[in-house]
Amino acid sequence: MLQTAPAVINTAIMRRAALPMRNVDVASTLLHLMRPNIRPPTTVLRRTFLTSSCLQAPLSGTPSSKGSDEHNNRADGALNKSLLDSELTKESAATTVPTMVRGDWVLFHPVYSPEEIKAVKVIHRERRTLSDKFAYGLVRLARTMFDLVSGYKHVDGPPDPNMSLAQLRKAGYLLSDQAWLNRILFLESIAGVPGMVAATLRHLTSLRLMRRDNGWIHTCLEEAENERMHLMTFMTLRQPSLFFRALILGAQGVFYNLFFLSYLVSPRVSHRFVGYLEEEAVLTYTRCIAEMEAGRIPEWSDKPAPQIAIDYWRLPQNSKLIDVIYAVRSDETTHRFVNHSLANLDPQTDVNPFALREPDMHVKGGKIEFERNESERYVKDSHEIMNRQINWRDNKNSNEQGM
Repeated sequence: MLQTAPAVINTAIMRRAALPMRNVDVASTLLHLMRPNIRPPTTVLRRTFLTSSCLQAPLSGTPSSKGSDEHNNRADGALNKSLLDSELTKESAATTVPTMVRGDWVLFHPVYSPEEIKAVKVIHRERRTLSDKFAYGLVRLARTMFDLVSGYKHVDGPPDPNMSLAQLRKAGYLLSDQAWLNRILFLESIAGVPGMVAATLRHLTSLRLMRRDNGWIHTCLEEAENERMHLMTFMTLRQPSLFFRALILGAQGVFYNLFFLSYLVSPRVSHRFVGYLEEEAVLTYTRCIAEMEAGRIPEWSDKPAPQIAIDYWRLPQNSKLIDVIYAVRSDETTHRFVNHSLANLDPQTDVNPFALREPDMHVKGGKIEFERNESERYVKDSHEIMNRQINWRDNKNSNEQGM
């Protein structure tokens, strides 16, 4: 079986072993913020979704002694990077947060390589049990109703190749840029609900029963925040009307309470439902990307990426909107993989295999889930990697003290 309380305690001990150095880092950084002429001696690890990169990035740029303007410019510039022989960290690109803000305001930054964002595949998990069929049926019903209300009918090719773009949109075979935005805004305003509900209920359970959560809460919160950041990104392209906001208010209220009750009854079925829901999200964004690359959404063909997206996904400053949608699709792929994997576990006793790290997109993009035995093996591998990192850090500190 998966490691439970003892394994979590061991993980806590390993994390605690790294706390003294981390506290020194935080104190040094705070001192640096109060006295800009003092350089922080060390760097601070940032938590991100894990990919193939193994790098460590400082919290802020190196200060300059030539004045505050130059110091701020350098703090906003490219961050110094130092290689770290670890699978638990990755490269953190330069932030564009205003200079008066130091540090991060989100739980994590999902950063993907160009190869990773192209590794996503539209795949489906077969229904094996009655509960799987029930969860999938609810998702298909919701999508069918939403397509009907929005007037969208997907076809692989236009019925008449001579039809113009305007005719295809009028007939409902293609969505306009505004219709795509309406669809995305509505979906993302709902998609942030399950993670927050799951995190809330597991948090209250942990308090009520006075026991560890086994690492599920943080992953659920990350999912909820990630979906909210999708919404914040697309809202920079369009501000919804009062009527649209009223629709979202009603839909969110109904969905929150229904999902709350369903998670109380069966967390596994609830996670399976979200897994199937994310399958549909991956399909939607894949179709959107295909439409953009085919030139069927000309309004977005050369549209620059919103600044909030550049900050959040650590994109290059010259990124386009299609780069953002590729990143969003990768996020949805992660949620698809994580929720299907969690649905295979015992929510009362099993450890969340993604509490310490996650597979890269080459795995999540083409694999629908971890079976329970795969999750168990992944947890063991994570502990071994953590031990290697602690040993590396201890050896590094010993060598520095001996110099």
